[in-house]
Amino acid sequence: MQTETEPRLRSIVDFNSEKIQRYNRIRHAKDRMASVAVAVGGVGVIAAILLIFLYLLYEVMPMFTPVSVHQDTSYIIPGDKSETLYLAIEEQNSLALRVSRSGEVSFFHVEDGALQSQHQLLLPANTHITSFSVNSDESRLMVAGLSNGQALVFKHNYRITYPNDQRLITPRIDYPYGVDAFSIIQSEDAIQSIAIRDGEESLIIVAHNGTTISGVDFVKEEDFLTEEMVLVAQQMQLPSLPTSNEKVLGKLLIDVDQRFAFLRQGSKQLGVINLKQSTYQHITTDADIQAVQFLLGGISLLIAEKNGTIGQWFMVRDEQGQSALKQIRSFESAYQGEAVFINAEQRRKGFVVSNGGGDIAIYHSTAHKNVFNEKLLENTTPKNMSLSPRANRLLVLDDAQQVHVFSIDNEHPEVSWSSLWQEVWYESYDEPQYIWQSSASSNDFEPKMSLMPLSFGTLKAAFYAMLLGAPLAVCGAIYTAYFMTPMMRRKVKPLIELMEALPTVILGFLAGLWLAPFLEANLVGIFSLLLFMPPGILIFAFLMSRLPQHIQNVINEGWHSIILIPVVIVIAAICLGLGPLVENSFFHGDMRQWLSHDIGISFDQRNALVVGIAMGFSVIPTIFSIAEDAIFSVPKHLSFGSLALGATPWQTLVGVVLPTASPGIFSGLMIGLGRAVGETMIVLMATGNTPIMDANIFEGMRTLSANIAVEVPEAEVGSSHYRVLFLAAFVLFIFTFVVNTAAEIVRQRLREKYGSL
Repeated sequence: MQTETEPRLRSIVDFNSEKIQRYNRIRHAKDRMASVAVAVGGVGVIAAILLIFLYLLYEVMPMFTPVSVHQDTSYIIPGDKSETLYLAIEEQNSLALRVSRSGEVSFFHVEDGALQSQHQLLLPANTHITSFSVNSDESRLMVAGLSNGQALVFKHNYRITYPNDQRLITPRIDYPYGVDAFSIIQSEDAIQSIAIRDGEESLIIVAHNGTTISGVDFVKEEDFLTEEMVLVAQQMQLPSLPTSNEKVLGKLLIDVDQRFAFLRQGSKQLGVINLKQSTYQHITTDADIQAVQFLLGGISLLIAEKNGTIGQWFMVRDEQGQSALKQIRSFESAYQGEAVFINAEQRRKGFVVSNGGGDIAIYHSTAHKNVFNEKLLENTTPKNMSLSPRANRLLVLDDAQQVHVFSIDNEHPEVSWSSLWQEVWYESYDEPQYIWQSSASSNDFEPKMSLMPLSFGTLKAAFYAMLLGAPLAVCGAIYTAYFMTPMMRRKVKPLIELMEALPTVILGFLAGLWLAPFLEANLVGIFSLLLFMPPGILIFAFLMSRLPQHIQNVINEGWHSIILIPVVIVIAAICLGLGPLVENSFFHGDMRQWLSHDIGISFDQRNALVVGIAMGFSVIPTIFSIAEDAIFSVPKHLSFGSLALGATPWQTLVGVVLPTASPGIFSGLMIGLGRAVGETMIVLMATGNTPIMDANIFEGMRTLSANIAVEVPEAEVGSSHYRVLFLAAFVLFIFTFVVNTAAEIVRQRLREKYGSL
């Protein structure tokens, strides 16, 4: 029987009314707008990440573009028809220099070969040039060995003026040590080969007449009356050399430190003369030597052999401290030739090689790669060659006295897989190493841009941060979400999450200026604290469990952590207070010195331990917040069901709650790891910022992100250094992408596995 209230309710609630329909339409529109906004936001995030990826790739890709070389023009070289001893190009690529056998110096325009000016060297009467050498292309200092055993030192210089706002380059020949020739060979025999090396304190010239070698050390002294530099000649005591018809003396070279002279003897032998100790040693190559030339810096020798191989050699110390010439690397060529000519770059560790068949090859020593190799000259033989100071122009003189001008686009030859990720044997090092040292005060510096120390430092910092922060954060989240009383949880959780708002620059500042000295001064106390704190808490918990039940009932469930606070403080005070006594008793009063001298473990004040504590403090809030939410969100009926079946709270936690919350806990750990990997300011201020590969917890490190922050503002835009820094950012981007992708896969599998609980 129908009651009176039913039609009354139907009349009051009319779901087909216009008002209800309008409300439903508005709600539906809001739902659509929210869905669109979420979709747009998600697509925007993906697009932003993709744009970052593409921009990094845009900055990195120019390093891997191939080298291009094309011929601009060719013309007959100006000046007399005698042999060309030397070719050079000035800084602006406008003028070129030619020194001929007759002593004529010609300056001509690079573009068309038009003669600018000619100069005749001030040779002594009745002499002619029999040999020639340069100090280095970048110094522009040259020496001519003469037929009477003397040597003439001169230099080409350029004066730039701007009359009528037009650049005018005026070349000249200077004689920095006087116009008089120096006597080198006392017998006044013709100098067959000569070498010069100019230094801050002395000028050394070594020469030989084909059988006997002589040298003069011109010590630079200042005249206290005229304040002019005066050269004081000192005859050098050089060792006697083993000579025979098969070991004819050839080309001479002197290293940049004026310590060693290198002498080609015969077809396969190179002698090493120690100018300081007057000793001699030699090395033998596998094939006939075709050319010998210094690489930029005057340390490494480039030895071209007849089989087409170019070897890089330099002096290396052995375990006994003795130096010996050693081949570091070799560059294989696709051709063989007899008339090999080598020309080194003036600002990079690159060089150009030409052979008798007209093949031109460009190499880079540190990168250990051949960046270009083509046949550029047909039916002609190169006789001389010169690279411009910026290595973007190449002059090649052939046997028909014709100059071929080439333009070179070779911006980043020093970048290769081996130079970035493998051990490299750098100049003056005793063995191959991973090193990051991108700049120095010297122009002949060899850039060391290995990303391995930075990647290692990134993983090292993240490892120690997670080692300290992850257990504390996860265990704190478990206790807060599962055991702590709701009233206390409402106070503790926001307080820990508030820690995340603390700027990392403040944490880095405190870690570098307060925490690092504190840890160094209380090293024994800190390790005692880490060692005795966990068992101390467990012992206190055991003693609490043995108290009478009426005393235990005084403490409400979930408030036990309050009682632990004074326990932690007391244990910390005892460990830090007894630290000096323990240090005096077992570590001779100084644990740092004990580690360094007795154990052999190096100690740096700003080390991985400091970073682990500071970065661990910064990642704890992130991991704690996500893990706590995941544990607290586990449905209560799962816990109640487990308890109802007789499981203890710990068994319920381990068997039900943690597996169900494992996807969220794992997400928190991965986000914390990403935070640690990308952290910049803490590692920048608290590690010493040293790019070394050492797992020692007492040593510092440099991370990818910190290195980018330090060096990008000072890097030249578009340089190899600049682009390698972007490559480091790209590597960091790829690393976080791979880790997050793997974490998402693991999280999804955990969700599928435990989602049915």
